[in-house]
Amino acid sequence: MALIFRNPRATIRMNSSTTGMSKIVRFGVSLEAGLLAKFDALLRKRGWASRSEAFRNLIRQELVKKEWLEDGEVAGAVTLIYDHHRKDLLSRTTDIQHDYHHIILSAQHIHLDHDHCLEIIAVKGNPADVHRLADALKTIKGITYGTLSMSTTGRGFE
Repeated sequence: MALIFRNPRATIRMNSSTTGMSKIVRFGVSLEAGLLAKFDALLRKRGWASRSEAFRNLIRQELVKKEWLEDGEVAGAVTLIYDHHRKDLLSRTTDIQHDYHHIILSAQHIHLDHDHCLEIIAVKGNPADVHRLADALKTIKGITYGTLSMSTTGRGFE
């Protein structure tokens, strides 16, 4: 089925078809030649199969960012690097994690070398709570590096 939308600035022709459970909609995008060349180079570098797949991934990425600005449920991971010989560091990280037990799914402790550890904490919950947990952990004296990797529970991406 083809739909044509007209407004004073643009005409959009959309072709749709049904594949499996989702409906595919085709639409045109106008870009400057130089921007398209850079986008195609990015496609090749990242290994995307097509421009469509790249657009889908970029759109999903922006939707995940939006989820993290709203109330609801998100998923992610807090990653910490630290020297485990640092006094009171382990007890501080453990105490904070117990304060946020309701959003922590699991924690993995990895020995990188004799002195340094990597801790990955999987989280699911309200975005504000997840940010508070990540900030509390990242600001402990002795944490060499800490980051929050934002993801989604996957709901709404079907």
